[in-house]
Amino acid sequence: MTATVDMPLWLVILVLALAAIGALDRVIGPGLRWFLRRRMERAVAKLNERLERPIHPFRLMRRQDQVIRLIHDPQVMEAVADYARSEGVPHNVAFARARSYASEIVPGFSTATYFGFAIRVARRLSQGFYKVRLGRGDSNTLRDIDERSAVVFVMNHRSNMDYVLVTWLAADRSALSYAVGEWAQVWPLKSLIRAMGAYFIRRRYSTPLYRAVLARYVQMSVQEGVTQAMFPEGGLSLNGAVGPAKKGLLHYIVRDFNFGEGRDVVFVPVALNYDRVLEDRVLIQAGEAGRRRFRVRLWVVAGFVLRVTWQKLLGRFRHFGYAAVCYGTPLSLREFLENRPDASTETLADVLMDRIRAAVPVLPVPLVCAIVAQAEGRISKPVLMTRGAEAVDALHRMGAWLHLPDGDAQAALSEGIEALVLRGILQQSGEEIAIVPGQETALSFYAASVLQRLSDPLTPVQTNGLKELPAAGET
Repeated sequence: MTATVDMPLWLVILVLALAAIGALDRVIGPGLRWFLRRRMERAVAKLNERLERPIHPFRLMRRQDQVIRLIHDPQVMEAVADYARSEGVPHNVAFARARSYASEIVPGFSTATYFGFAIRVARRLSQGFYKVRLGRGDSNTLRDIDERSAVVFVMNHRSNMDYVLVTWLAADRSALSYAVGEWAQVWPLKSLIRAMGAYFIRRRYSTPLYRAVLARYVQMSVQEGVTQAMFPEGGLSLNGAVGPAKKGLLHYIVRDFNFGEGRDVVFVPVALNYDRVLEDRVLIQAGEAGRRRFRVRLWVVAGFVLRVTWQKLLGRFRHFGYAAVCYGTPLSLREFLENRPDASTETLADVLMDRIRAAVPVLPVPLVCAIVAQAEGRISKPVLMTRGAEAVDALHRMGAWLHLPDGDAQAALSEGIEALVLRGILQQSGEEIAIVPGQETALSFYAASVLQRLSDPLTPVQTNGLKELPAAGET
């Protein structure tokens, strides 16, 4: 027992390293995890005091625990059995496939990442690129909803900036859980987006088993009161208009809804619009090609970032105009189904998309584009001003949301003309304004949001006008 044993130095180091790992795992680790967990719980409790929709315990579960809960759900287990039977594979193989789907879908929400990092970055980006506006009265939209209800934001999809803009604007109200497509499953976005509480969905190559796992995750999230955010169109608008809805996620929510017990589900329409969509050229090309496939060239993105950074350093950067967000009239799923018991998911989707269209804000650039498009591409400036003022009056009567700088339609039109000439979409010669040859599709892309509203006088929203949000660095 007391004999000396000679050991190589590398073996001594290996033994000590293994001992240190064991000590960390068995002795220090549990205590450290307990300390960090308690600290996180206190931070979340303090955060919930200022949020209108508190963060529910379901979101704070460890990701692995959520995966286990999901794959052992009775409906998922039934889907596993059906898959094994239909595909002729052993049950354990089907179960392993379901586990991989659950691991792909379930997020790993981090309050520190969401509120400590993402909100700050979202605010900087939003106010760095745009002059941001929020519709008046929106602060009461969530406040008036029963706190026991599950809230689902349904939004039109104009740009990938939608995620950034809405995340920041909803920061004092709730932590949103987005449904994100396959495009985000790339390093390093994947880990960051998952830490922000987003869950990934496949729009291609899905199987009945995958759809069963996804459906149960969405249903469990709603049952636990997690605030959801989804884009019913299923992708970015290629023509600038608010398109029809894809019913997949809505169908999952409606199918699991219980009248007699459980939470109500309240859909909150959210409408976004921009004077300039960052990806407009890519979207327009995809629309002309007739296929929704976007080739993202990293060198183009890097060049854009460097150019903007350099312009900011030199003090020459110009904002990309206005970006605006407006809430439409909320819709209670319980009331909707009570009043229309025979209504289908398609009917619900149509009603929600109508409410989104009714809330789309009118901004200077889309307004000018709509007037020029109606004039078939060529118009004198005095006539444009006159027709623009008439369009503003018509939109006011419809109850549309408008942002007019200082409440002046003429100033808004002049600002829109200047921005479009600067971007090379319009050209001005004396008093005559015309589309630059080859820019017809770009003009139509921006005009669509206003022309859609003018051609379809939907139910008026609550009020008109937008309020200005503080610039970056202000309170």
